[in-house]
Amino acid sequence: MTSEAIPTTPETPEKPKEVKDDAPADNGQSKEEPPATEEKAEKVEEKKQEAGSTKPNVHKTNFEKDVVYLYQFTRTPVLPSTSPYCLKVETWIRLAGIKYQNVDHKAKFRSKKGLLPFVELNGEEIADSAIIIKELSKKFDKHLDAGLNAEQRGISHAMVSMIENHFAWVVLWWRAKYPESMIRGYQVNLRNALNTRLPNPILNICFKFTAARKGMKKAKAHGIGLHAEDEIIEFGKCDLRVLSEYLGDRPYFFGDEPTLLDVVAFANLAQLHFFNAEEYHPLRDAMNELYPNLVGLVTRIKERAYPDWEDICRMLDMNAQAPKPKDQGKETKEGTGAAEKQPLADDTEKGKVDEKEKEQEMEPEDKEEK
Repeated sequence: MTSEAIPTTPETPEKPKEVKDDAPADNGQSKEEPPATEEKAEKVEEKKQEAGSTKPNVHKTNFEKDVVYLYQFTRTPVLPSTSPYCLKVETWIRLAGIKYQNVDHKAKFRSKKGLLPFVELNGEEIADSAIIIKELSKKFDKHLDAGLNAEQRGISHAMVSMIENHFAWVVLWWRAKYPESMIRGYQVNLRNALNTRLPNPILNICFKFTAARKGMKKAKAHGIGLHAEDEIIEFGKCDLRVLSEYLGDRPYFFGDEPTLLDVVAFANLAQLHFFNAEEYHPLRDAMNELYPNLVGLVTRIKERAYPDWEDICRMLDMNAQAPKPKDQGKETKEGTGAAEKQPLADDTEKGKVDEKEKEQEMEPEDKEEK
């Protein structure tokens, strides 16, 4: 503006002075470039933070704060989960009184470690049943073992290790050895579970020649599968005897309240106790005939943690613990609920179902044990 006002006046010679006077202003403008650069850097940083906050690295992006989202296998008509690790986590969450929700993902998702179960909490993933329980205990200040002394904690650790690193492998070996009997024993409808229209005979073949074979291969890699069948079954019976002797006449392993050991024992023993009575299972028969106190433990945990057991198994309800609308409850009673609209397969199909789910299930169980 100054240069536009002066051109024809005698003061033109003073123009250089004005230019000089303006020079600092020009220099000032050049000095303002760094702040502009800083502004750009700040904007870039803000965008990074926004990107990190708006895109959590989880499947459930519209999560509710402090609600545990549990990813596990689908329900069965016999028990909530044929995976002892999934059943372990859900049972612990229920006994701890933590708000949670099952994500019905049709067994399609796995954690970053390739495992089921896993949970998502406040936009973060936690995998492996032992780590899940450890982290949730800290977050919600829920410790089922809080009343145990040092000696009892040591015994609990040893017993849990025996169950998950030995007994569970015996059960896994039996499932891989007798896949068809295992499928019939749990009466799972794979077509409903995975929401697929593939015929059950094809799924049955897929299971027998993939999951069962892989399960047996892993059992051999573990070492348990290298023994003769009668030796492996004897290993399992010895574990049952040890658990029964330590439990004794107590309602739970360490007294009147359940601890982590009770949860782990329940999750594994339930796999035997609720196995279809018409199907042969030597370990189930041994537990029922020789160790009634273990059967009693399973019953007590079931009644305490799963008052909605019938809804879970009859309706295959993934979130039976959540409040239901009154109309939906009426539909359930009248037999018009969603699960009723998807009836189980007949006896022939029952022997050929859930192969693909079991293939997926057996692998993460093995990995989790390691």
